Parts: sequence; C-alpha cells; structure tokens
Amino acid sequence: MKSEFVLALNQISAERTLPREVVTRVIEQAIVQAYRKYANIMPGQAVSSLVDMDSGDMRVFVEKEVVESVIDERTEIGLEESLRQKPDAMLGDCIMVDVTPNDLGRIAAQNAKQIIVQKLREAEKDFQFNTFIEREGEIVSGTVTALNSTGFTINLGRIEGQLPKKEMIPGEKYDMQQRVRAYVAEVKRTSRGPQIVLSRAHKNMLKRLLEIEVPEVASGAVEIKEIAREPGSRSKVAVAALQAGVDPVGACVGQRGARIQSIITELRGEKIDIIEWNADPGVFITKALGPAKVMSVHPSVDNKNATVIVPDDQLSLAIGREGQNARLAARLTRWRIDIKSGSEALNEALQLLENDESLRTWIGNDVAQSAPSLRELLIRQRAFPQPLSPEEFGMVKRVIDSVYQWRQSNIEATTDTTASRPQILEERRQAREAAMAAIPRETYGMSLDELGLSARVTQHIVAAGVINVGQLLEYSMRGDEGLLSIPNIGSKALSEIKQALDKVVGRIEAVVEVTPQEAAQVAALPVVGETPEEAQKLFIEAVSSDDDDDDDVIEVDENGVPLADDAKLLPRGKKDKKGKERALVFDEVLGRMVPARTHRRADDVEEIE
Repeated sequence: MKSEFVLALNQISAERTLPREVVTRVIEQAIVQAYRKYANIMPGQAVSSLVDMDSGDMRVFVEKEVVESVIDERTEIGLEESLRQKPDAMLGDCIMVDVTPNDLGRIAAQNAKQIIVQKLREAEKDFQFNTFIEREGEIVSGTVTALNSTGFTINLGRIEGQLPKKEMIPGEKYDMQQRVRAYVAEVKRTSRGPQIVLSRAHKNMLKRLLEIEVPEVASGAVEIKEIAREPGSRSKVAVAALQAGVDPVGACVGQRGARIQSIITELRGEKIDIIEWNADPGVFITKALGPAKVMSVHPSVDNKNATVIVPDDQLSLAIGREGQNARLAARLTRWRIDIKSGSEALNEALQLLENDESLRTWIGNDVAQSAPSLRELLIRQRAFPQPLSPEEFGMVKRVIDSVYQWRQSNIEATTDTTASRPQILEERRQAREAAMAAIPRETYGMSLDELGLSARVTQHIVAAGVINVGQLLEYSMRGDEGLLSIPNIGSKALSEIKQALDKVVGRIEAVVEVTPQEAAQVAALPVVGETPEEAQKLFIEAVSSDDDDDDDVIEVDENGVPLADDAKLLPRGKKDKKGKERALVFDEVLGRMVPARTHRRADDVEEIE
C-alpha cells in the first residue's frame, strides 16, 4: 500500500511537472483540512501533518493543553500522557500531540480527494507563475496554436502565451504550428493562472538578440547604452566598449556583417544602425544622425536642445523619410534636435553680422570681411545647389560656428554670477594664446600627405575643412574628443591619426618659439571658435604684420601671388591639370584661402610647385 501511495505521488509530480516537495506540501495541507472536518477540531486549534514521500507514512498532529484532569479530549491532554509525547512537558504547556487515526488513508481518500486536486491546480499555477516571472525580459520560443481577434496564442510547453497584434512587427503573418521567438514582456497573476504577454516589437528584444549573437555583449566587454527602435522599419543602437582594444561596432556587426545579418533576418528585414556611444553630446549626435554628414552641432546643456547644421545636400538624408532618421536620433541621444541646412544657418549668421556691431567686433575682421563672398556663395547655392568644396565648407563652418559661440558666450556671461563678461573673454583669450603657442608654426605649411594616413581617413579630414597638419593639431589640442569630433572618425582612425601626428611632430628638429611680441599679437586677436583654417589665418595675419622679422613674412606680389621663396610656408592644395600641386594663399578681399596663380607673369615671378 505504501509503495503504491509513493508511486501515485511520483506520478502526479511527473504529470504536472511539479517538484516532489510541492506535491508533498499540497497533500499535507489537504490532510489537515480533511482531518479538521472529520474530527471537528476547534477553529483556533493548530493542526499539522507530515507525509514521507519515500515511505508513504502519514502523520497528523493537533495542539493540546497539558492539564491535570481532562475535560475535553479535543483540546486537552493529561500530564502523564503528555510526558509520553514530550518528556519535558509541564502543566499549562501547549504541545503538538500525535493523533493519527488508524484509518487515515481512508479519511484522506474520501474527504481530501477534491481538496488535493484543487490544491494541485493552485500549486501548478503558482509554480508556472514563479517560473516565468524569472524569465520576464528574456526570449522564449513556442509554436502558434490559435488565432483570435486580439492576436496569436503561442504554446510555450505547459503554458500558453499571448502575442497581441500591437506587439507584433508590422506586416508579420504566421501559420499554424509555426515556430516563433518572442520577448516575455509581462507576466500577470490572474484567477485562471499566469498570463504571459509576449512581444516582438519591444526594443529589448533587439537587445536580447544582440546578447545571443554577439559574445562580447554577453560577456560585458561591449555595453549596449541605448536603443531606439521602430519595429519592422529601422533601429539605432548605441554601444560602448568597456574593455580596451575592443571595437564595439565591429563586434556587433561581425565579419562581413554575419552577426547583424542574422538579427535582421529574425526581425523580418528591419534595418539596424550600430553607433558608437560617446560622452560628448556633439560627437554622439553627429554619429546618431548617420549616414548623413553633419557640418556642426551646437548643444545647449541647460535644456538639452541641440541645433545641428548639415550641408544642403544632406538635409533630406539627415531628416529621413517622414522624419524617421531625426526622430530615432533624438530618441537614441535623448536630446531635442533641431536640424538646419547650411544655407539657412549661413543666412542667419550673415544677417547677424550685418546688424550687430558687437558680433563683428567679437569674431574679428577676417571673418567679417568674408561676408561678401559668403553672400555670393549663398546666392549661387540657391540658384544652382551643389556640394561645397573643402575650402567653401571650412569657410561656411567657421562663420556659423563663430556666431553660435558668440551666442553661447552671451548666455554664459549673463548667467555667470562669479565673473563678468570681460573676464570670461580674457580667460578664453589666454587659453587660445597658450594653445596657439603650443603648435609648431611649421606644421601649418605641411600638407596632410606628409602624415602618411590612409586615403579614407584623409578624405574624412579634408571633408571637415582641414587642409594642413597645423589645423589637425588644433583638434588634437582638445584631446581624443577633439579628433573624434571630426565626422566619420572612429577609434581606429583616431589611433592612426595620433601615431602619425606624433611621428611628424617628432621629426621637427627645432620648434620656433613664439616671441613676446608675437604672443601679444595673438592675444589681441578676437576670440573665435576652433574651426578649420582658423589658426592658420590668425597666425599669418598676426605674424605678417611684424615687419621686424623678415623670415616670417609671407611676401606676395600685387596680385596676391606669393613669391617662390615663401611657397614652402604655405599648405599644398589640389593638383592642377598638369598634375602639379598648387599652393593656397589668403585673399584679403574674399576673406578666404584661394589657389595661387601658377602661370608665368610679366614680372618673371616663378611658378609655384
């Protein structure tokens, strides 16, 4: 009998997928309820039972008070009998007394059958709930078993989950018995048992798929910082490396895109952009708006609003179809992004230059003098839109950045209670003077070709308006963040640029020290933004005004053509039709760098090569 009882318990445990401990606890509770009803036990009296799953032995215990003379056997026990149950029992104690009847099995079979079945159902529901509550936030797999008006029913084994239509990827269709992977979005406890809500549109499903497909993410070497997702259409994922030497974007994409392609296939062709996270909001926003090329980003930390300037030909790409690219970038960075075209921002900047005398004084004459040529460029772009050349790009970027920095300085000057605006400007002048003095002047006459960078990295640098080594060193003065602010420059390109700069600067045998007179001239220059070509123009303008140092003067003829002896001080530009490199000179009328004339003039000025 005992062995049959044990086999029955084991069978119940296996059929209902419940641990033996759970089945034992259910039977003990059922026996207690059945014995209370059978023996008419008082409501406040404690009753317990003990079931041995190995031997099949069942015992029942009832709490009774130790007294000298027993009046009610249901609640009292004599002292002599209590000592047999508990040797240290004393009068007035309440002890648990073994009252197991001989026919306990019959009592349990007649009175506890329905209770056991009910308790087993409740235990099964609790066990399933506790099992799936631990799996909330994970991906599960099941088969489609039913379709109703609200969505699909997915068989997950001993329990079913619901995949609502709103949690499905738009356009998805399933067949009966089709295998489906879904994200456990929520587990609810209901009277009918646990209700499991599944999702394929949740952004965390993309996160879990990356953890499954990318070992670096699973191990913690790469961290997923943020995800912005529009299911079935496009997603942007920001990742960061927590371990040195790991490329977070490359790890997620995989060799030839193998890792990311398997995720795209699982999500029915959803496009996924993997972006490297950056603590600098300007750099992060620039990367988040990819594949569009960004001219400049001007964040306002106070209200987390950022104005992004993009070239005219990149405006539609930056915004995306129905604003999707800009919307996803804003959700990914958690910044409010206002995108403006270069023409719109340049027009606003030129209007401010014309109407505000303090702005013209703040940014300096060289920027103000470039306004007429920029106005012509703006008119030409409106009539015949075309991509800007590197020189035009750098000039436009310089003016726009200067105006936004002027606005920001005004805001800081009005909100700063510890220092006046003149003090703030003076501190910035001193910082600029120190940065200018630290850069060897020879580097402004060195072309980017001398760095030996790869063609692709050089192309990205030139696209940002940087045409010589000195300008690139200006970016490096702000550390890695400065170089990373150049669009499309990542960790690998950063390492390549730093190594190349170290080698070139190390080859300079003698660094020309800045004289006190030159330092005073540089300090007197207006404070402008750190933009491409800025340091070279300011330095040439300052040093050229020093008549005492003939070696540093760049001599030009009446047409602005530099003499041959000074050609080595100028950066090299693009090659002409004959394949010869042409030097660039600063045109005081246009206010920008222009190619020098290379044909032989009547005054026998030699051709610059």
